[in-house]
Amino acid sequence: MVILNSLFSWFMKKRIHQIELFMKYPHDVQEEWFHALIASAEATEWGKQYDYKSIYTLEQFKERVPIQNYEDIKPYVDRMIKGEQNLLWPSDIKWFAKSSGTTSERSKFIPVSEEALEECHYQGGKDMVAIYCHNRPDNKLFTGKSVVLGGSSQINSFMSDSYYGDLSSILIRNLPFWAEFKRTPNLEVTLNPNFEEKINDVAKITIQENVTSLAGVPTWNIVMAKKILELTGKSNLLEVWPNLELYTHGGVSFKPYVEQFKKLIPSDSMYYLENYNASEGYFGLQDRADSQDLLLMLDYGIYYEFLPLENINDEKPQTLSLDQVELGKNYALIISTNAGLWRYCIGDTIRFTNLHPYRFQISGRTKHFINVFGEELIVDNADEAIRKACKETSSTVKDYTAGPIYFQENGDAGGHEWIIEFDTPPKDIELFKKLLDKGLREVNSDYDAKRYKDMALAAPTIHIAPNGTFYKWLKSKGKLGGQNKVPRLSNDRTYLKAILPFIKT
Repeated sequence: MVILNSLFSWFMKKRIHQIELFMKYPHDVQEEWFHALIASAEATEWGKQYDYKSIYTLEQFKERVPIQNYEDIKPYVDRMIKGEQNLLWPSDIKWFAKSSGTTSERSKFIPVSEEALEECHYQGGKDMVAIYCHNRPDNKLFTGKSVVLGGSSQINSFMSDSYYGDLSSILIRNLPFWAEFKRTPNLEVTLNPNFEEKINDVAKITIQENVTSLAGVPTWNIVMAKKILELTGKSNLLEVWPNLELYTHGGVSFKPYVEQFKKLIPSDSMYYLENYNASEGYFGLQDRADSQDLLLMLDYGIYYEFLPLENINDEKPQTLSLDQVELGKNYALIISTNAGLWRYCIGDTIRFTNLHPYRFQISGRTKHFINVFGEELIVDNADEAIRKACKETSSTVKDYTAGPIYFQENGDAGGHEWIIEFDTPPKDIELFKKLLDKGLREVNSDYDAKRYKDMALAAPTIHIAPNGTFYKWLKSKGKLGGQNKVPRLSNDRTYLKAILPFIKT
């Protein structure tokens, strides 16, 4: 195993030079991919509709092709699901990622081409490992196995050779042999659609293995970890897996989960790396352990545009190219990809923290925010304020959601209503509420202005949710496991009304 570990580490390190090249020449790499994508799709139905053969510049592309959302491409997706090909992309599309980035009843099916699998999603996974090996040359990662807690996958009802499922399940089902060799447990257990049954089986099987790495959404990994400790009677995961050294995570901000993982894995040498891998593509990864910023990955078959958040509702919004972005501003991410998504708005917002090379942080969602009173509160603000309040009160938050309290007819100010499920609750909830409010005012000047003398916004209202509240709510919607997650913020009371009854049951 030691020889195998050295061989894998050497192979992964070879990629570092290529990463350094796109960091040095980012605009050239993006321009090359723009022209390559346009040329590849010339003969598709979409390419003919917008006459891709005559597109030579980005300006022509932006003028000719409007920004798309899922409703715009859904007719094409429906036809692909039924077997039609060469619509958005020239190669056959047989896989569709069922988007669970939202807990709404309506599902989205994002096309996943062979190119997207190999050149984007799998390349991102390999790069994550390559960067880890580069940053920690004495690692023993490949002496053991990895536990990847993914979702479920099934054959859809339209075609016998057309499949859909969570992106994680699609990736697991199509893993190359060498990656499958280093993973545990087997496919049947990993892709079990019954999440509670799967968690129990994964725990029973993996406690017998030498696990060196974990991967997946923090929420569900915590559920798995607690099941393992329950079965083994151990106090932390290192007593079960003494060689555990790496956890790669994504899907939600890691800030609310840091303290929980420190308790589950009490080691200063444990390495945490974040990745930004959505159904639509793999966009970024954390290349430095001492910084939470993500490196924008520029050679994965994706061309990026950036739409200033303040212009998102313009009649004809104007996007910026990579060389036009500024530090500290929130941009909606617009992508064109090697799976046939063209000028597609994925619904995420990012904020650049560095321009040489391009590093960023995920700041929220274009639809997950609160701006009823002009406070422009985004998920990044909420996560940071929660983190500060937890630190000051020695508490840890498991999950939360928040929405508006509208102005009352009697003239009372509006406000924000929070449902918070604690793993370690604060001894003084009123102090926590004051610190949360203080943290929000510190990170968001618009919120601070609206809170002035309680004129527009009153202090937050907080409901402490009993343990398991959000789990029960997600279960009631059939949304356990995979990439499913609790919506942090909403501009209306839809989620609050749906979750509040679970507090009383």
